[in-house]
Amino acid sequence: MNTTPLPRTLPAWIEALDAVVLPAFADPYARVQRALRDSSMSMRQIADLIQESPVLALNVIREANRNAASRNKPAESLEVALSRIGLKRAETLFSKVPAAQPQDIPAPLRQMVLISRHASQQANGLFASRLARLWQEIHWSSLLFLSPVWALVAAHPELLESWEQRVLVKREPARQVEQSLLGVSLLELCVATAEHWGLPGWISQGYRLLSENRRMLIKALHIARDNEHPLHQQQMLDADPDLRRWLTLPSNTIVLANGLAMSAHHSWGGIHSLRWQRLAGLYLQIPLTELQHLVHQQAVTSAREIGPTDLWHPAQGLLWPWESVFQVERAAKRPDTDALAQWRTHCRELLSEPSPYDNVVQLTASACKALSCAGMQRVLLMLVDRKQQRLVSQQTSGLPRDAARLTIDPDQSQVLRRLLEKPVQLRLTPNNLAQFSAILPGALKSLFPSEHLLLRSVGSEGRVVMLLVADQNNTALSETSLQVFSKTVQCIERALATFSKRWR
Repeated sequence: MNTTPLPRTLPAWIEALDAVVLPAFADPYARVQRALRDSSMSMRQIADLIQESPVLALNVIREANRNAASRNKPAESLEVALSRIGLKRAETLFSKVPAAQPQDIPAPLRQMVLISRHASQQANGLFASRLARLWQEIHWSSLLFLSPVWALVAAHPELLESWEQRVLVKREPARQVEQSLLGVSLLELCVATAEHWGLPGWISQGYRLLSENRRMLIKALHIARDNEHPLHQQQMLDADPDLRRWLTLPSNTIVLANGLAMSAHHSWGGIHSLRWQRLAGLYLQIPLTELQHLVHQQAVTSAREIGPTDLWHPAQGLLWPWESVFQVERAAKRPDTDALAQWRTHCRELLSEPSPYDNVVQLTASACKALSCAGMQRVLLMLVDRKQQRLVSQQTSGLPRDAARLTIDPDQSQVLRRLLEKPVQLRLTPNNLAQFSAILPGALKSLFPSEHLLLRSVGSEGRVVMLLVADQNNTALSETSLQVFSKTVQCIERALATFSKRWR
């Protein structure tokens, strides 16, 4: 165990983050290395290949802006930075960067880079075409905006977990948590790191917007709320020239893009996502519905560019029913008489002594049927594989075929780790979805695009052996449904206890 105390001051943190060597994905890394040794490749072609690896691009821009003379006129784009340091120096620089397969890079770091890539796509799609002469600044500043956090997460992934638990779950004030964990404000740390690394100037401006210009930001958000009356919005901006000039600064585009990406990562329907959408709509002077269409479109483009991944991409949330974005609750249908009769039959079988089951598959099949008859329209039953520390799909109902082959590493999700510590139930609703969405595995969110979800761990002989995930097709769960679900779980627990004693 590492007992070295964490830094508590800005200089100490900057020194620590300076020492972090971020790994690059092996495939784009190999392509760049081959290109650097290919004399027929132009500088522009090599720069295009480096774009595929945000970590390599970060290293080039940092290196190009390292000395004081460069910082008087920093390289704002990769092409300028690469031209400044030259290909030979770039090759030497990349030789110090470790290459790794995605599965060998910690999930928190990969997730943060994915969010940055999504933010960059939002910036390119929403703003770069309108500010064509500034597209390079928009692209690279939006992509590297969170790079100080990349280094922080790579060095201390436990800090991210602690922050999520205290801010998203326990709802402690973010500034108070940051002071407790880091000893400094996260925004102050990011702006200081961005300036120390010589990142594009828009990045430090963006962090200052969030930390020092909060009054302007709040005034803009207040006007943005009135999105149904664009003429009135324009009149309010005209009445405040300082606010209008501040709002339309091109550098604000990267903050808007990252705000849209970060908030969508937690929940498309959350209040934070709506605020960023309204603010972006005010910046672009377009209606909210048109802005939402564009934002969703860019999220899908980003997901296609990134390709298949075990991480969570907000575009997956767009598969949810449209009404769930606006948190419209529908009442779930109660099980009919026949279904309840079948439910009682399955529960009696689960409670039978001695156990009527010859193997676990038979027991879990009966448990899955009982949950379905209890009104749960989508059910996933997973067993804990103690040897490999995985959750393995055992029974499904109402889900795609792929769900039957699902395996999940609980270490990738703080929620799953908590559920596997002891038998406990987590009920997701529109009120708490934003707290938990980002720390649920992407695979589960894809199978259950729902704002009304139950996750229940089931124990036997002092340890958790099973995880139940169920919903009623994104309809609000009634008290009756919750009671029937609880009684079904009790029957499953009794069945497991009886089954474990069958050979004694």
